[in-house]
Parts: sequence; C-alpha cells; structure tokens
Amino acid sequence: MFIKIIKSYRDIVAVCDSSILGKRFEQGNFQLDLKESFYKGEEVQEERAIEMMKSMAAEDATFNIAGEKSVNAAIKAGVISKESVGKIQGIPFALVLL
Repeated sequence: MFIKIIKSYRDIVAVCDSSILGKRFEQGNFQLDLKESFYKGEEVQEERAIEMMKSMAAEDATFNIAGEKSVNAAIKAGVISKESVGKIQGIPFALVLL
C-alpha cells in the first residue's frame, strides 16, 4: 500500500492500496478518485503503515484511506472503526477529520 503525508495546517495522511491507485470509482452521486498525485507516496507493508498511522493520529492529522488492505490497517491502528467505513463500487474508504 502507499502512504503519503501531506504537510499542511493539519497534516493529511493519504493511504491507498497499490492495486487501485490511479483508478476512479463511481456509484450514484458519489465518486472515489484515487489520483496518484494525492495518494502515491512511500510504498510500505502493513506493519509500517500501522506504525505511521498511529504516530500521525497522535499528531492530530486527518486521514483519507481507500482500499481493503489500507482500511484494515487503519482499523488495526485504531484510527477508524468498522462502522466508519463506506463503500463505492465495493471499494472501502474512510475519512477521518479530527
């Protein structure tokens, strides 16, 4: 999966499964556009992604997470709960605005 930390007023952590990076999904009025310019950062394994997400949650970051593996890692990191996950065309995603 890819993880990218975008430095801003409040840091943004973008996490996306490698297999869906660069794709766009639509369902009704909703779309999930997984642009490489936003999501493509460091390619990491699950353990590293969990460590990074835990660290960034402690820093009051916001999160934009897409894909089965990425969402599962975020749940393990305690950043999101299963109830906060949505789906567009079967692709799970979650937004965290702390």
